[in-house]
Amino acid sequence: MKKRTRVVLGLAIPAAIVGGLLTRTFGAGPIESEEQAVSYLDSVAGSQVPGLQYVVVTANEVEFDYAGGWADIGQKRPMTNDTTLMAFSMTKTFTAAAVLQLVERGVIGLDDELDRYLPTGSYAGQGITIRHLLTHTAGLPNPIPLRWVHLTEDEDSFDEAAALEAVTAANPKLDARPGEKYSYTNIGYWLLGKVIETATGESYAEYVTSNILVPLGVDGQVAIGIPDAGNHASGYLARYSFTNLLKGLVTDGKFWGEYEGDWLRIKNHHLNGPAFGGLVGSARSFSRFLQDQLAAESALFSADTKELLQAAQTNSAGEAVPMTLGWHVGEVNGERYLFKEGGGGGFHAEMRIYPERGVGTVVMVSNTDFDSTGFLNRVDQPFLAAAEGTDQ
Repeated sequence: MKKRTRVVLGLAIPAAIVGGLLTRTFGAGPIESEEQAVSYLDSVAGSQVPGLQYVVVTANEVEFDYAGGWADIGQKRPMTNDTTLMAFSMTKTFTAAAVLQLVERGVIGLDDELDRYLPTGSYAGQGITIRHLLTHTAGLPNPIPLRWVHLTEDEDSFDEAAALEAVTAANPKLDARPGEKYSYTNIGYWLLGKVIETATGESYAEYVTSNILVPLGVDGQVAIGIPDAGNHASGYLARYSFTNLLKGLVTDGKFWGEYEGDWLRIKNHHLNGPAFGGLVGSARSFSRFLQDQLAAESALFSADTKELLQAAQTNSAGEAVPMTLGWHVGEVNGERYLFKEGGGGGFHAEMRIYPERGVGTVVMVSNTDFDSTGFLNRVDQPFLAAAEGTDQ
């Protein structure tokens, strides 16, 4: 497969026409070639989303690298391959990788109880283990996290410990016994960030930067928080969307900017819990993590630990859950893949690896209402077909 890098500009069309719903276009028929993929990406970037990045990699090559539309509509600043966007919950797989590094080093045990690292708090004495937190089987509640954010200008005065304490105190009751069933929760990965800090004596950002981002060669390209405001995309909501209609019920008006055509700008912000959603970067830089996951030799940990991160998990009854120790498990057209999706104020993203094909893909856009699953299910197909017979 020939590597292809493409950057295009898109012209905004009324969101009332597309309704902010990409699912309407995903049923239009299969994409069977790289040329059809480019044509489709050109039709989406700058219209159905303000800006879009999409990257396809193997362990050793960037096979396809696309950027289109606008990083900033009002300033007419184009989206480029190195423009940064918020990754939100894609961060969780990086948090999991950091935990498994510490497991490999003997600093943390998968079956250690949370109490060993956080002996006080709302979930002390419940028998929750590190494994439970990684696999979303801890039974923790998952309140809507849309208000767990703060403006970038408030970062210096923000108290993360107080924010976490307030959230856990307001949601002290478990939804299920630990280990009993899969139940997604942002609180669990927020707590894992604190476990990392307790075990290492470093902040979450310090540990992840030194032990994940630097070895991958993306320090400064991926960061906790916005690394360079001048190279960061603005996040948007479509004016004519259900999410925009209801935004006043779930978010604070101080985060809303001005309308730019048919898009409402969302002001730059940070998540209150960096370990569950704080990373910012480009699709190209996040693809380095996918390459490391596909490589025979990882820069982050041993082959056994990489295999452990990708291995399917079960609940306490031995029943399969749709998780590894950090990836979610999906399937499309009979093809198994591992993925992590992230979405929030103004952005949406998803990264995948197809272990049997040796292919990784990532899409990042500047629109909250984006069907990343439908998008990748369709656009990945020609690149997977081209990878048939690839030796792993």
